[in-house]
Amino acid sequence: MARVTGIGGVFFKVEDPEKTREWYKEHLGLNTDEYGSNFEWRQADEGELKGFTQWSPFKETSDYFDEQFMINYRVTDLEALVAELEAKGVTVVDEIETQGYGKFVHIIDNDGARVELWEPNDIEYDKMVGEGRTK
Repeated sequence: MARVTGIGGVFFKVEDPEKTREWYKEHLGLNTDEYGSNFEWRQADEGELKGFTQWSPFKETSDYFDEQFMINYRVTDLEALVAELEAKGVTVVDEIETQGYGKFVHIIDNDGARVELWEPNDIEYDKMVGEGRTK
């Protein structure tokens, strides 16, 4: 069965994302870039393989998600998971989008909140993270 393996990201809306990124950099030591920060960690079942959790403040007028916050969950086998969710009557908002660093889709949970599912390609994601990582 396809499943969630961890938190892929925490996205939230603020008035001034740049100011928020700078505040967290200055006061809490996050290494930020234009998107936020990536928390780097090692995968439990493959200790040499890196994993990442993205932290991103969005402009409060963003329409990427409706709520104040959106969680991104790391998953295995996104296609199979989407098929399982659809069979159970879960609303799948969009088609699976494939990027070099993984596959994405959005669903609506039982409370009506938009949730992002991400099947990561951590090797490619590691290449693109750059300086915006927090260890």
